[in-house]
Amino acid sequence: MLRNYLKIAWRNLMRTKGFSAINIFGLAIGMTVAILIGLWVWDEFSFDRKQEKYDRIVQLMQHTERNGEKSTQPWNPYPLADEIRRLYPDEFEQLAQSTRTWNLLKHGENKAPKAGIYWEEEILDILTFDLVAGSKTALKEPYSVMLSESLAKSLFGEEDPIGQPVNIDDDIEVKVTAVYKNYPDNATFNDINYILPWKLFEKQNAEWMATMEDPWRPNFCFTYGLIPENASIEAVSAKIKDVRLRNLGEKLALQKPEVFAFPMSRWHLYEKFENGVNAGGSIQYVWLFGTVGLFVLLLACINFMNLSTAQSERKSKEVGIRKAVGSEKRQLIFQFLSESLLTTFIALAISLILVLVSLNSFNEIAGKQIKIDWSNQMFWLLILGFTFTTGLLAGSYPALYLSSFNPVKVLKGTFKVGKLASLPRKALVVVQFTVSIALIIGTLVVFQQIKYAKNRPLGYNQNNLIFKGYTDVVHSSYEALKRDLLTKGFAKEVTVSSAPPMRTQSTTTGIDWDGRDKSSSFETPFIYVGLDYGKTIGWKLKAGRDFSANFDDEEKAFVINEAAAKTLGFDEPVGKILRWDGDPYEVIGVIEDMVVESPYDPSRPIFYAHSTSKQQNMIIRLSGSKSPQESIAGIKETFADYDKETPFDYEFVDEANALKFSQLERLNKLINIFAGLAILISCLGLFGLASYMTAQRSKEIGVRKVLGATVSGLWAMLSKDFLILILISLVIAAPLAAWFMNDWLAGFDYRTSIAWWTFAVTGFGAMTITLLTVSYQSIKAALMNPVKSLKTD
Repeated sequence: MLRNYLKIAWRNLMRTKGFSAINIFGLAIGMTVAILIGLWVWDEFSFDRKQEKYDRIVQLMQHTERNGEKSTQPWNPYPLADEIRRLYPDEFEQLAQSTRTWNLLKHGENKAPKAGIYWEEEILDILTFDLVAGSKTALKEPYSVMLSESLAKSLFGEEDPIGQPVNIDDDIEVKVTAVYKNYPDNATFNDINYILPWKLFEKQNAEWMATMEDPWRPNFCFTYGLIPENASIEAVSAKIKDVRLRNLGEKLALQKPEVFAFPMSRWHLYEKFENGVNAGGSIQYVWLFGTVGLFVLLLACINFMNLSTAQSERKSKEVGIRKAVGSEKRQLIFQFLSESLLTTFIALAISLILVLVSLNSFNEIAGKQIKIDWSNQMFWLLILGFTFTTGLLAGSYPALYLSSFNPVKVLKGTFKVGKLASLPRKALVVVQFTVSIALIIGTLVVFQQIKYAKNRPLGYNQNNLIFKGYTDVVHSSYEALKRDLLTKGFAKEVTVSSAPPMRTQSTTTGIDWDGRDKSSSFETPFIYVGLDYGKTIGWKLKAGRDFSANFDDEEKAFVINEAAAKTLGFDEPVGKILRWDGDPYEVIGVIEDMVVESPYDPSRPIFYAHSTSKQQNMIIRLSGSKSPQESIAGIKETFADYDKETPFDYEFVDEANALKFSQLERLNKLINIFAGLAILISCLGLFGLASYMTAQRSKEIGVRKVLGATVSGLWAMLSKDFLILILISLVIAAPLAAWFMNDWLAGFDYRTSIAWWTFAVTGFGAMTITLLTVSYQSIKAALMNPVKSLKTD
């Protein structure tokens, strides 16, 4: 029976090749989008899932009240882990603290500047490491190191690395005690190339840690834990909540820190906190893309429904004869569903080819490294289940509709589809274009938001500005190196700072002034800069002066931004004396607010102080008389004269700023592609419907031509119905899209408003595309010789 159904289904597909091609191609595109998005969503939900103790791993974080708001941070003071071990030994099976690092690793002639981490040895009992060599005791000795497989290969090639020495920053030598497989791309620790023992960090920083005035004040550690099986994370968090607060002095206690355990299952998709409450995060994009994928697939299914029901008059005779010879409605439904499933499985074969061809490009746009495991049985079960569901969804309405025809009316020739029969098709067309128009409006709004943020005044000149890490060797020769770069003409300006121009790295709670509200904690970013910092980056003074070698005691002065001046509350802040950890600092200048952090957030108060010893970055303005390539090459050679061992790694400030827009730009590109495919699918269906409707009205067109109708008049008549449907779609889509996108924009402090032209451009574009789609069939029908359409009657 099934074989017979499939034979008939194949014959029906071959009988109407044009409609079948539109159906198959439309479904293939929809399924391709759905599969790609499905792979992306799966990759997001499987983040960190390779961890064997995934459900029990937590990170200790803090809520603190700062500047009148509750903020959340992942950093903790280093005594926290030991304090929790002492007070709450039963709440965690293991605790391990860490701090990130960046070092130059060398073995023989091979060298690699990489990011790594110092970790307590307990981490090997918390996280899952796939060890290629070595054991779980790898971090017991302070002068040891665990290498990722890729880094071990880079340093040692095919040589066995275990027991071999590795030099760190030309300072210390450690021994390789283990090699582990690199974490996959969808893992929190995929950027960790090596692990150094926490004991080594303590040895290297013993003097600083021993002489620290208040070890509970600085937050620089990440703390990870493993809770017991069946333990409640909420209950654990409630017990450890005040563990830091109890160890703080009166001033820091104003921050009211609350320590809590944040489960690994929420690290990636629910990373956002607002005023101390977990408020989602990347999960919104997962649901967004998942919804878009379902809608695009739905559009393809709507095409199938529309084109199948549009052929109802042709199929009505087949239904009538089948019912007359004894076919039951159930059998007819199976017949039409088999035709739908055959179409869908043919579309699947095409879509898998399209997925294979487009996956690399999709990964590049989405910033992923998704691979398809073709041998995975679960993958094929999901794909076949997805295809079967799609086929049933696409074929359900046509099957129920066509199988319901009255055989007597059909065979007597009195069966007519009528105007009301076209209403469901028109409704489905409206749904198609409503989704497509909403997607287009969404892409335009995202584009406007990106452009609005990019056009925000930076407050400094980022062009031809580079920065690089500041090594101890360069630090000791800074003045000579700077003089060489300027004398040789490779650099226009050179300076140093504790952070690059487009980010902050340190905050302080120690700044105080007369009149400050002492009932709450004030925390602000600060940046140590060289004397030529302002001149090098081109910040804009609004009042006062810049740091200068012409004045004494510049290390007791502040240059502040406008946001800081507003926070201080002084009418004339220049000349005012502030206190930083009790020491007096004079405000010597006020600069225009710069975009130092997120381009979507308002500027925070920032205090700039001069220091000659607390720098981590060198900032260079390239020479205007040479090309950037020539200047970089010259700077690289000059650096090598002072530090031959450290690779010359640098970044352009404008490129680093551009990375701040990368997530939204990826979002915009993906939605652009999906919106374009949605329009293409909708137009395919519209083209098929226009073809069918003009064929149905061929005799009417012939009569009208005989009576004197013009080609333009006939074109307008045939196009009018479709334009009305698009206008209805626009009326529905515009307010829905506006509501959704306004809600999305509300997540940005610095945001655009939806321009009126967004809807005008979208509406004009939709109607233009519609006219282009239906015009071919309309004009073709209007130009047809009326004799051909009328001679049969």
